[in-house]
Amino acid sequence: MAGKSGRTISNKPESPIKKIIFSWEGILILVLIGVNIFCKWFSEYYNMFNLLRQMPVYLAEVFLMMPMAFILVMGEIDISVGSIACLSATMACIVCNTGAPFIVVILTALAVGTLCGVINATILTNFTELPPMIVTLSTQIIFRGIAEIVLGSGGSISAANTAGFKALGTKVGKVPIILFLVAILAVIFAIILGKSTFGRRVYAIGTNRLTAHYSGIHVQKIRFIIYTVMGLMAGLCALFLVSTSYGANTTTGTGFEMDAIAMAVFGGISSTGGKGNLAGGIISAFIIVCLRVGLGQRNVHAQVILLILGVLLIAAVALPNLIGQLRRAVKKQ
Repeated sequence: MAGKSGRTISNKPESPIKKIIFSWEGILILVLIGVNIFCKWFSEYYNMFNLLRQMPVYLAEVFLMMPMAFILVMGEIDISVGSIACLSATMACIVCNTGAPFIVVILTALAVGTLCGVINATILTNFTELPPMIVTLSTQIIFRGIAEIVLGSGGSISAANTAGFKALGTKVGKVPIILFLVAILAVIFAIILGKSTFGRRVYAIGTNRLTAHYSGIHVQKIRFIIYTVMGLMAGLCALFLVSTSYGANTTTGTGFEMDAIAMAVFGGISSTGGKGNLAGGIISAFIIVCLRVGLGQRNVHAQVILLILGVLLIAAVALPNLIGQLRRAVKKQ
């Protein structure tokens, strides 16, 4: 049907199945299937049992991706989370070695992570002229520096009482507990970001912070909450890191901030703010986890895996632009 503007308007609604398939999340699901097929072909040891057995080593990073998605949607970044995880893991091991109950160890890791998040939040909300990248780069150095002072240069610490950490690493059947926790938190974070008033305000801040402020949104309060939750989740990540290695060292959590950002951006969350959803981030996280497990089983060098992930990240950023250009070219014909 032609409108007054002369444009042809289709009176047929777009098929929901077609919409899902050609969405970024739909493409990611196809990529996830393709990655599993590739890993099965590449490694004779790649199967569901081994995947579930090795998955906990990498799943801890997904805890960081969830709040990182909120920060990216706001158009900001936090590169201190790996250092927060390192400091939280270090303090958890120290408290564990005093013979304290394991609940105290858990609270220590969460409290240290939350305190670090509060420090980031306080600086960023009180000195709004400071770029988040510069602030969190500074605190990244400070938090890891504190861990190095405690452990000594290049030092490490082992948990003397591993019973509690072994409990975190247990399984229900063949499924690790961490996978259940990731799934539960993923649903909670996805609902908050995609369906709640709080989430809509986060998108508004990422789209135009000044407009959001004049619309009555408490921008600094929301920023404070998100950076604090980021610290809390880094503390949770630290607990599961210790549960896989029964200790911590000065390199614990190194590069985790980049992994969390890569998972989110590969999942379709815009690094410039205001776009994306957590569903894509969760799918991309499992793509990266499966790829690491499959390649790791054939002893592929860690730097080669990082190279592959880097290529995927560039592709994730470039592909939507290429698709947009292709669609515009087709419309002109």
